[in-house]
Amino acid sequence: VAIAARRFAARHWDSVAILRCVGATEALIVRLFVLELLMLAMLAGAAGLLTGYLAQYGLSGVLGSLVSRTELPAPSLWPVLPALAAGFVTLLGFGLPPLLRLREVPPLRVLRRDLGPVNPRLLALYGPAVAATLALLIWQAGEWRLALYVCAGVAGTVAVLSLAAWGLVKALNLLRGQVGIAWRFGMANIARRGSGSAVQVVALGLGLMALLMLTLVRTDLLTSWRASLPADAPNHFLINVQTSEVTQVQTFLRERGLHDVELFPMVRGRLTAINGRNVGPEDYQNPRAQRLVAREFNLSWTDTLQEDNRILAGRWWQTGDQGQGVASVETGLAEELGIVLGDTLRFQIAGQDLAAKVTSLRSVEWDSFRANFFVVFPSGVLDAYPATWITSFHLPIDRKPVMAELVRHFPSITVLDVEALMTKVREIMDRVISAVEYVFLFTLAAGLVVLYAAIQATQDERRFESAVLRTLGAQRAVVRQSLLAEFATLGLLAGVLAAAAATVLSYGLATQVFDFPYRWNSWIWLLGGGAGMLGVGLAGLLGARSALAQPPWRALREL
Repeated sequence: VAIAARRFAARHWDSVAILRCVGATEALIVRLFVLELLMLAMLAGAAGLLTGYLAQYGLSGVLGSLVSRTELPAPSLWPVLPALAAGFVTLLGFGLPPLLRLREVPPLRVLRRDLGPVNPRLLALYGPAVAATLALLIWQAGEWRLALYVCAGVAGTVAVLSLAAWGLVKALNLLRGQVGIAWRFGMANIARRGSGSAVQVVALGLGLMALLMLTLVRTDLLTSWRASLPADAPNHFLINVQTSEVTQVQTFLRERGLHDVELFPMVRGRLTAINGRNVGPEDYQNPRAQRLVAREFNLSWTDTLQEDNRILAGRWWQTGDQGQGVASVETGLAEELGIVLGDTLRFQIAGQDLAAKVTSLRSVEWDSFRANFFVVFPSGVLDAYPATWITSFHLPIDRKPVMAELVRHFPSITVLDVEALMTKVREIMDRVISAVEYVFLFTLAAGLVVLYAAIQATQDERRFESAVLRTLGAQRAVVRQSLLAEFATLGLLAGVLAAAAATVLSYGLATQVFDFPYRWNSWIWLLGGGAGMLGVGLAGLLGARSALAQPPWRALREL
């Protein structure tokens, strides 16, 4: 918006100077352009609302069977208000400061065509625009902390990408002497407009990065996660096994070749107090902690530490702990609820209270797909409470009929087919991610709009450059090639920046969030750079075609 507004203001220097010559006051000039800006805001707002209304039908088509068009809610006026507010704030906040410079144009500027240095007071007008944008974000997010986190993340990302883009633009100077004449002119244009080029690279890079993250990186992460699972990872769960059925179920599975299937008891209990202090959802600010306290836990007992559990603090059961009020707590739960070693927990189980001292904190490999529990007791503590049993095991695909036979023998048991669930989850994820990709296409479109605005802002300069080059003997094809080289290089820089950012983010997600090895994918760099060069190169050449269409003599006469 600011780029387009500066271009608009520059094109009206002469007309404003003429108005000043015939007696127009500064106030009249400001009112004239503010009114024009408001009319533009209303037209753009109406076009945006219509586009958004039509886009929801495209979104429902992408989601497919997950949502039908008949299930879409009827449009209401509520989304219109924040959308129009955001549009007006953006247009007025970032478009008005360049236009306010027009009130300072004296009649003499008709001859000199020079506005002089920018008034620092006009730059200060961008402050309220940024503040209003932040206020709109808080309004939309519904929580100021979340809005500030988002703003900080976006600002940090843009700052890092801007520095990287500026460095890449400056690095082009090292290559200018090693390429042909057309590429040399193109790189010279990028370097000469360094700040503007960096802005374009960042805007386009953000859109490409989002699309790379949602396509290649998403697939890589899912593939890496599946590769990190052992080949014999459990793919079936049996739940709601009654105590009287445990031996029969084990025998049934053993007779069908499924040996060493261990069943674990499960008792439902709610955490009610820590060290004698009652706890509830209202005692925690973290939403996950609130959900944990509000629901019942699956408690269990065992005397043997499972292979995918590891003691991080305290000790495992010793001789004499059986039947005593001691417990082992998973570290993630302990961190969320503020539980430390030595705390006394009180659970309510079937209307009765049970107190236990935390003697160990342990880590659990939840992605092993084995049966695990937040809180574990030694044997003899939960014997008096009603329990059901649970187990997990790996069943080869060719043995699927065994589950149907098991359900016929034990109709009260619930079978969870993890493979089928994961297949369905992947289908849903693919649909949802396709919808997000559909939305992020608007981000890429916004980057192309920034590119187009930057091209239009330098259109006069490009016409003069083209005229001078052609007057000095350069063929039209060379000028066209230089423009294509300029925009293709911008696209390449944006693609490389997007690929680098997507690689760093995917590495962080793989190693820090999902805790599995990162797999390098060179296609991210090839597709990022290739898509950037092709898309931005063609779009830029189309936007700058008027610089080639005008005869040199006409452009030189306007100097």
